[in-house]
Amino acid sequence: MGIDVKPYKDKNNSRKEQVTEMFDNISGNYDFMNRIMTFGIDVKWRKKVVKMIAETQPEKILDIATGTGDFAIMLAEIKPKKIVGLDISKGMLEVGKEKVKEKGLDNLIEMVLGDSENLPFEDNSFDAVTVGFGVRNFEDLDKGLQEINRVLKPGGIFVVLETSQPEKFPFKQLYKFHSKYIIPLLGKLFSKDQSAYQYLPESAEAFPYGEAFNNILRKNEFTSVTNIPLLFGASSIYKAYKKK
Repeated sequence: MGIDVKPYKDKNNSRKEQVTEMFDNISGNYDFMNRIMTFGIDVKWRKKVVKMIAETQPEKILDIATGTGDFAIMLAEIKPKKIVGLDISKGMLEVGKEKVKEKGLDNLIEMVLGDSENLPFEDNSFDAVTVGFGVRNFEDLDKGLQEINRVLKPGGIFVVLETSQPEKFPFKQLYKFHSKYIIPLLGKLFSKDQSAYQYLPESAEAFPYGEAFNNILRKNEFTSVTNIPLLFGASSIYKAYKKK
C-alpha cells in the first residue's frame, strides 16, 4: 500500500527518490518551518510520545524518519542505553548530527542513513520504535510497517505521531484553510523549495487516519492498537505493540 502523492509533479523518478530530494532541499530551515507551521505545538505532542515510551522503560530505541533528530534528542531524557535515529535524507541527518553533538549526546544517539522499508537491523533489535510525522512519506506503507514489526522485540512498543484530519466544524474548515493557503504561503516566503510545502499538506490529506490507520497497523501484525486525536484531530498519536 502506498500514497500516490509526489513532491515534484514534473519529474518521473520514484516517490521515494523525490521525498529524499525534497528533504535534502529543505533540511537547512526545516526546524524553523516546522515550528511556524504547528505554532510550536508539535513540541508538546512529542513530549506526550516520550512519556508513553518512558513508561515501558526501553533500553534500545529506534526513531525512524528522525529528520533533524528532534525525537531522538527528546527520547534521551528517558536515559536508555542506546537510541538510533534513521532517515533517508542525508541533508536532514547532517543537521541532526550537529544538534546531537552540540548537546553532548554523541555516545547515546547514533544517526544512521537508511530506508524505513529496508531497515539495516536484525530481527527483534529494539524495545521501542517511534516515527514522528514520517509514516505518510513511506513509499510502501505496509512494507515499512512490516519492517518496523520485524525489528521490534516481542511485546515492544511502537508509537506514531502523524497528521490527521479534523472532522467537526469549524476546526475542519480552519485546518483546510491553513493547509491549502497558509502552509504554501509560508513555503514561498521562507523556503527555497516551494514544492515541498505544497506536498506536505497534500500528503497529509491523502494519508489514512484514525481508525483507518489503526486497521492498517492491525493488518500488519500489531496489537493493542489505540489512537489519541490532538488539537481537535489535526494530528494523532497511535500506540501499538508487537505480539509477544
